[in-house]
Amino acid sequence: MDKWNLFQRFLITENTQISISDFLINSVIILVLSLILEFTYTRCAKSLSGRKAFAANFFLIAFTTMLIISIVKSSLALSLGLVGALSIVRFRSAIKEPEELAYLFFTISIGLGLGANQRLISVVAAFVLLVIIWLRHLSSTKSRQQNLYLTVSGSGPKKPSLENVDKLVRENFKASKLVRYDETSDLIETAFWVEIKYTGDLQDFKNKLNELNPEIRVSFVDNYSF
Repeated sequence: MDKWNLFQRFLITENTQISISDFLINSVIILVLSLILEFTYTRCAKSLSGRKAFAANFFLIAFTTMLIISIVKSSLALSLGLVGALSIVRFRSAIKEPEELAYLFFTISIGLGLGANQRLISVVAAFVLLVIIWLRHLSSTKSRQQNLYLTVSGSGPKKPSLENVDKLVRENFKASKLVRYDETSDLIETAFWVEIKYTGDLQDFKNKLNELNPEIRVSFVDNYSF
């Protein structure tokens, strides 16, 4: 039997049985770590939109990664097949912020570690990183913050300009992001995600807008998906 036939036979017969008990234990650990990471992201992340909707995918990503690694590590042939499959499949996702990408890599690393059955190092590393995230968050936040959806609209000859509205938003709120802007010859409508520290900031912002035009309409809506 030549070397090529021997190698082919090795690819066909080489297969390691996956332990069901180990897989179930790793699944429970994945669930716990994913829930903790989801809670951490919704509270500590600086993104101004869709925190809960984005964090809800952490468990699915981590569990899928663990499942893939658990299967392909049992066979060299499956490992080579995975490389070929990924070479023809493109995964595209709209990652708007570098912070989102960092949390995705964190989630994938948890799945990789548990998929390789490295429980201790995976759990320790995850908790060390979670503690660091919370310490940085608590040290930089001295008061409770709230994220709101702000809309400002005005009409008539005295309608405010986008530049004036944006300037007031930046001066009165800790963080802001313009998400919608519509303007016609007699109407302007703008929408922002804003982060506030004190509710009094809302009244101060409204008073300054009234100085530009008393007829300006302002709306603040709490977004529970943050």
